[in-house]
Order: sequence, then structure tokens, then C-alpha cells
Amino acid sequence: MASSDKVVETVIVGNYVEMETEGKPKGMKSKIPNLFWHGGSVYDAWFSCASNQVAQVLLTLPYSFSQLGMLSGILFQLFYGLMGSWTAYLISILYVEYRTRKEREKVDFRNHVIQWFEVLDGLLGKHWRNVGLAFNCTFLLFGSVIQLIACASNIYYINDNLDKRTWTYIFGACCATTVFIPSFHNYRIWSFLGLIMTTYTAWYLTIASLLHGQVEGVKHSGPTKLVLYFTGATNILYTFGGHAVTVEIMHAMWKPQKFKAIYLIATLYVLTLTLPVAAAVYWAFGDMLLDHSNAFSLLPRTPFRDMAVILMLIHQFITFGFACTPLYFVWEKAIGMHECKSLCKRAAARLPVVVPIWFLAIIFPFFGPINSTVGSLLVSFTVYIIPALAHIFTFRSATAREGDSVWSQSSRPVPGLSPNLLDLTLNIFGQHVDNCEFVIFFFKRHEIRASTVNQNMFMFLFVPDSPYLGNAVEQPSKYFGRWVGTYTINVFVVVWVLIVGFGFGGWASMTNFIHQIDTFGLFTKCYQCPPPASAVSPPPLGHNATAAAPLHHPFNHTRSP
Repeated sequence: MASSDKVVETVIVGNYVEMETEGKPKGMKSKIPNLFWHGGSVYDAWFSCASNQVAQVLLTLPYSFSQLGMLSGILFQLFYGLMGSWTAYLISILYVEYRTRKEREKVDFRNHVIQWFEVLDGLLGKHWRNVGLAFNCTFLLFGSVIQLIACASNIYYINDNLDKRTWTYIFGACCATTVFIPSFHNYRIWSFLGLIMTTYTAWYLTIASLLHGQVEGVKHSGPTKLVLYFTGATNILYTFGGHAVTVEIMHAMWKPQKFKAIYLIATLYVLTLTLPVAAAVYWAFGDMLLDHSNAFSLLPRTPFRDMAVILMLIHQFITFGFACTPLYFVWEKAIGMHECKSLCKRAAARLPVVVPIWFLAIIFPFFGPINSTVGSLLVSFTVYIIPALAHIFTFRSATAREGDSVWSQSSRPVPGLSPNLLDLTLNIFGQHVDNCEFVIFFFKRHEIRASTVNQNMFMFLFVPDSPYLGNAVEQPSKYFGRWVGTYTINVFVVVWVLIVGFGFGGWASMTNFIHQIDTFGLFTKCYQCPPPASAVSPPPLGHNATAAAPLHHPFNHTRSP
């Protein structure tokens, strides 16, 4: 009897045992490296989410406020912050559902990183997988491109002896070193440092703008044009759409079930950075931001500003790794190198992924327009529409929602069990276990254990509301209105993002992007760099002479990097 109980416990736990075991160092030699290198706690996940959510886009939010106006800018940040947290929550629910099902089938993820397209494949089939893979990879590809362009843009404010294209070459080589970071487990110290760096930059911009005061004749006329309004809104949509790596971050956790509220808490912290920055810089410079999308360009050069630029550069390197690591995983799986234990071989295999990113950053150095375009065409589907639809279709049936499926560890006929119930068990899971001494199955959200007493008698234990159900691992909270409320929120997210984010946002951002190509051309050497000093008239009062305004173009909504 004791032995059978022991076996039962082993079968039903399935709480990602291998991950928890990995998270417990055995000796001092392993504890020291793990302190800096090998993270998987709730705190590591929070640092990763917060650090990844806001980086270079922090510098463009004041520009978005100049397009939207102060009130709309604040409301869109709060609205898209909550919407992003909701879809991140949906992704976490689907990940736990997928992994629970697979681990019941004895699938071992010890040397395998689960990704979003695999979750879609396991829950909804290959067509969902293909769509998710295409959108996710394209978004992460251009997300990496944006970080690389941003590095060249920011360093130019410290050293303009080299043009931005040359800086792109240099930082492309630097960012290629991320191939040596095995997985999100190993971003522990980087996530922590990245968030500290962004926090410094955010509060520097806020305090420096307040101390600078309003420029003479400052105007706050936004919003003035629909194309500007929806371009700004789409940039904020992009800001809070950084959870394309949610599944990889969850998989790096020792206990992924605890992820549910992490992204929301990370978003609340990020809002304490983005709202003051955008409001303070817009208050100080107003409509000048329409021609200066990078907030650094309007502040005087000081040691504090140089420090903020350097810290932002380092954080952009870290964020490049966040965006590119899932692409490394996809490429490794495609060429059969994902489970290779040699770090050097995996690093060498990953290098081809960096090449197209490097190339695209040189072709399209339009830092601002790419932000909005990626936000409207890719972020809208990748992290808003697809997760909401996937949750709807995964739990569309009453059986899936209520957990009415039946699971059994054994299909051997057991005397004393209802034939109908046993047949249902056999039809769902046709797994034979010889000399079975126990049976575990689930019915109507009840776990039923049966253990052998003798050949014709079995003892049964009913466990109400077992957490180890066949479906619907977690029921929606009553605060969301259970299933009706959850479905209503999901439908609203799909409709809103499809119309406002993809529709109007796509129109505005593509109009802007095409204008940049027509104006500057592809492969431009120094996108919107200031003209030579001899060709620049003296700057207006209150404007920093060391950061001359870029060339003005008919479209006000161009972004100077």
C-alpha cells in the first residue's frame, strides 16, 4: 500500500520537477556562479520583464506625447499597459496548460526551451504554430534591428566623429557576442543592471527637463493631425508590447506557475518611469519634440547626460540579447543544434542569425518610423491579437473550460469501476500498464485514486477540485467575470487592436515610413544628422547649441534618432 502511494505521488505531481531541481545548487562552487549567472526565481522573471519592456523607446515617448497631447498620452500609456499585462497573463495561462499536458505524457524539457509557437502547436495545431512563428520571429528580428539602430543613434550624441552607419557596423559586432549567452536563465545580472540603468536614464530626463524649465514661447498644440495622433498611439502600443519573450522567460523560472501577476507588477514599475519622463520633457519643450524624437537631443550636454547615454547603450545591448535569444532558439531547433551541450558550438551556430539583423539595420536606419511600423504591423498581432484568439479557441468547448476530461495512468480493466467511465478513460488515454496496482483519473473536476486491496476490491479516494485536471488548469478569476468576462475582454482586445492598432496605426506608420524612404533613400549614411556647422544658423534661445536641430521635412512626424 505504501509503495503504491509513492508511485501515485510521483505520477500526479508534474510540477516541472526538473526545473526545480536545477534551481537548487548543491555546493558553494555552484552557488557563487548561480548568484550572478543562473537565475530562475520570481524576482529574476520580474527584472527580465521590466528590463525588457522599456529601453530605447523611453527616449521616444516624449515625442509621442507631442503628437497625442498630454492627456491622450497619459491615457494611452495606462490603457496599453493594462492591455499588455492582460495578454501576457493569457500567454502564461496557455504556457502552463501546454506544459502540464506534455508532462503528463512524460515529455522531458530538461534540455529543451519551450517557445510560443510550440505552445500554439500543442494546443491548437500546426496552422496556428505557423502563423505564430512567422509573426513572432519577424517581430523579434525587427526588434533587434531597432536596438542596433538605437545604439548608433545614441552614441552619435557623444561622439559624432563617425557617421551613424559606421557606428551601426561597430555595435553590430558588439551585439553579436550575445550568442554566448545560453538562455534566459543566464540574464540574471544583466536584467538587474539593465533596469538600474533605465531607471537612472528615466529620472535624469525627468529631473533635467524640470530644472531646464520651459523654453521661451513653448507651445503644446497636439494633437493636430490624425496621422500624427495614430503614429504616437502606435508607438505606445509598441512600448507595452515587449512580452513576445514571455514564454522563454517563464520557461527559465523554477516555478512558472508563479508568473501570472509578474508582468502586471513590472508594468506598474515601468509606468513610474515612462509617465514622468514623457510628461516632463513634453512640458519643457512642447512642439519642438515633433522634430526631435530622441529626448537626448534637446538637453544640454553634461556629464549626467553622457552617463545616461552610456547606460542606455549598455541596456540596448542587453535588450538586443532579449530579442535575439528566442531567434537563436528557433534557428538551433531548425538545424538540430538546440540540445547540443557545447556552448561554443551553439554560439557558432547562432552567428548566422545576427547577419540579417545587421544588414537590415543598415538598409533601414529609420529608428523612429520602424518603431511605429513594427508596432502596428507586428506587435498588434504577435502579443495582442494572437494570444487573445488562442485563449478563446483553446477553451472554446465546455469540456475544456470545466475540466471535464478524464485522465488515467492505467488502461488495464479494473474490477469494480463503472464500465462507461472506464471506457471513456481508455478512449482518451490508451496507455497499458501491466500489473497495475493503482488507478488515477479525473472526472468533473474531481481526482479519484484507486488502490488495490485484493483482486476484486479497490479503495477509492475522491479529491475535490484537484489542481491536476485534464484541461483548464486554472479557472478565470471571479474578478474578471469568470469565462464570460474573460471572453468579453479577449474579444475587446482583438477588435480594438485590429481597428486602432493595425488599421489606423498601420496607415499612419506606413505613411511615415514610406516618406522616410522617399526623402532619405535606403542605405543612408547618417540618417537625419545635423548639417555642417557652417550651414546651421544660431539656435533659438533655450536650445542647446551642441545638439543642432535636424533637417526639417514636410512631414512633422519624422523622428530624429
